[in-house]
Amino acid sequence: MTTVGIVGGGILGLAVGREVTRRWPGARVVVFEKENRVAAHQTGHNSGVVHAGIYYRPGSLKAELCARGRLLLRDYCAEHALPYDECGKVVVAVDAEEMARFDALEVTARENGVPDLRRLDTAALREVEPHAAGIAALHSPRTAITDYVAIARSLAAGIEAAGGEVLLSTAVTAVRRTAASVEVTHAGGSTRVDRLVLCAGLQADRVGRLAGDGPSPRIVPFRGDYMAVSEAKQHLVRGMVYPVPDPRYPFLGVHFTRRVGGGLEVGPNAVLALAREGYHRSAVRLPDLADTARWPGFWRMAGTHWRTGARELRGSLSKRAYMRVAQRYVPEIGAADVLRAGSGIRAQAVERDGSLVDDFRISTADGVTSVRNAPSPAATSSLAIAEHVVDRMAVAG
Repeated sequence: MTTVGIVGGGILGLAVGREVTRRWPGARVVVFEKENRVAAHQTGHNSGVVHAGIYYRPGSLKAELCARGRLLLRDYCAEHALPYDECGKVVVAVDAEEMARFDALEVTARENGVPDLRRLDTAALREVEPHAAGIAALHSPRTAITDYVAIARSLAAGIEAAGGEVLLSTAVTAVRRTAASVEVTHAGGSTRVDRLVLCAGLQADRVGRLAGDGPSPRIVPFRGDYMAVSEAKQHLVRGMVYPVPDPRYPFLGVHFTRRVGGGLEVGPNAVLALAREGYHRSAVRLPDLADTARWPGFWRMAGTHWRTGARELRGSLSKRAYMRVAQRYVPEIGAADVLRAGSGIRAQAVERDGSLVDDFRISTADGVTSVRNAPSPAATSSLAIAEHVVDRMAVAG
């Protein structure tokens, strides 16, 4: 019997586990998760958006796997009675200075085959989002929202129903490759597996090094803060309202998003986090901070983008500054209409030269497949990434 070990109980690791049980009947799947629950980190702290593929470089893994992943996720939610709401999204240009980026974004979205995409003028934008401000917009009606924690729990249950194991509170501390297997040392002892998949998210570089991966890229954590809109103003946004992103950065900018459980949120921004798993502004973990400070790529990145970093930090410290940016898109929702809500941490991979790794990065060698970079839209793409990973494992033999 083939045994496949998976490090990481977020949506991506669990999706890989499910795909193994589907593709290789009889294989044993063992998921190692260091927390006492699945979906504890990036999966459980995102905005719940199911992306339609507007932003990603045509021909990239992101573009390919987001398009397929959205369809797979939609069908999975329907099959398992999980929430999935195609409330739609508008990406809004608010002034003439943004139009060159807006036009380029439309070209990208159409090359990626974003379904039912429409370009809107001001009047048409008001028909879709009556309270949004802008001179042009891209409307993506198939962009959806879901509950990724519920999906992760469903995936975990499916793995266990197929005879696999999801081991909680089981941190992996060492990985040793042998001629015939891979030995995984963890909090509960050790387990021998035939193949190992690393889906460690915020700890991807550290777990990768346990398995012999190189030091680059390194994870630099960015915290994204959310604001919750008061009930009295939630009706002002029907679906989602996004800005035109700056192509120099992998972050999409502060936006308005409905949640499947009810309510409306604004965010996230993107500020350097002082702890990889610190979901509060005051959270500091010295080993994480030291890891960031020792990485030459961080300082090169900071030297290039310090102005943007300072602007994001102002928004994080001041609710008024934060909402001043958001009000460009929905002027009737201001600082008095929101309360600070939760935060998420993005695992951003940074190369030694300071460049931000944009595309998914997945490598396979000697029985170990390592997912070194899987930022947004990884949740949207998770079932398609799982197919890709298992395909790679099959080819490697």
